[in-house]
Amino acid sequence: MAVKSDDTAGNSGTTDSTVLLHVEGRTGVVTLNRPKALNSLTHPMVLRIDEALAAWAEDPAVHQVLIRGAGERGLCAGGDIRAIHDDAKAGTTASADFWRDEYRLNARIARYPKPYVALMDGIVMGGGVGISAHGTVRIVTERSRVAMPETGIGFVPDVGGTWLLGRAPGRLGTHLALTGSAVGAADALLCGLADHFVPAARLPELTAALAGAPVHEVLPRYAATPPPGELAGRRPWIDHCYAADTVEEIVERLLGQGEPAAKEAAETILAKSPTALKVTLAALRRAAGLGTLERVLAQEFRVSCNGLSSPDLVEGIRAQVIDKDRRPRWSPPTLAEVTGADVERFFAPLGEGRELRFPERGVSRG
Repeated sequence: MAVKSDDTAGNSGTTDSTVLLHVEGRTGVVTLNRPKALNSLTHPMVLRIDEALAAWAEDPAVHQVLIRGAGERGLCAGGDIRAIHDDAKAGTTASADFWRDEYRLNARIARYPKPYVALMDGIVMGGGVGISAHGTVRIVTERSRVAMPETGIGFVPDVGGTWLLGRAPGRLGTHLALTGSAVGAADALLCGLADHFVPAARLPELTAALAGAPVHEVLPRYAATPPPGELAGRRPWIDHCYAADTVEEIVERLLGQGEPAAKEAAETILAKSPTALKVTLAALRRAAGLGTLERVLAQEFRVSCNGLSSPDLVEGIRAQVIDKDRRPRWSPPTLAEVTGADVERFFAPLGEGRELRFPERGVSRG
């Protein structure tokens, strides 16, 4: 089955304008088309992208795939967290169903048999990282702001985020996971979240060139040196502070550095959900021993599903997105009050038939 145009039916059998699909020369093009919502992902969008990738993998006319976001603001700001908020309050299974298909899509991207080119222009956060940073060719621009900001809404990095951040040099990934900080092009490259820098103004030329030639032939004509980043110069204190065993000790080390940026990082961490912070640190460190992306995604699925019953998830989304008062009331309110049992609950088995399963196979990025 070949996916040939924007009019191709999605999983539901009807045209879905939130994901536009077409083949341009040798390249299958996926355009996320919710620019007013920063191209945030919905469940039908995930299913449509997955269906297109499955079809193009078998289509000899499609040699590579390109994913991009409509509008000027970003590739994708993540999943629809308002829907997650409503699901968590209602106690239904919509979020688990969404994550199951989303994480399977992340794994498909990571092991895709053809070059998968992601234009990580503008805002790329949460689920946006999941549909880009697992690809084979990941391109950032001077407008890129890449982040896994989940601790700020009482959640934990998912979509393979603990896999990606756990493999960043030194303790950079731990810094980004706990603070939720967004990074620009140079720092995304340093952290292994991207591969190449291309000026935003040249993306249309690059996209047009991909219609007629393989990405490895085209890209050298457009790749450039990004503006300087910030993290390389901060590696000494980042690597020291985030090597601590607990979030409390990490904060203590950061405050003791005498570095303004380290103090700012500590203050940022202390504003996040204490429970989410501790679960995030545990998830990152456990991910390091799991060996494959699929196993990490299965762990993240457990954490995400168990997190639906956490009061901090509903409260964090309320404070940041719904009421926008930016004053979440975390429960428990301090790191000291989050127990080991509180953390372990997030990693508890989901029960027969509820776990995320994958075929036994490796991944392409490794």
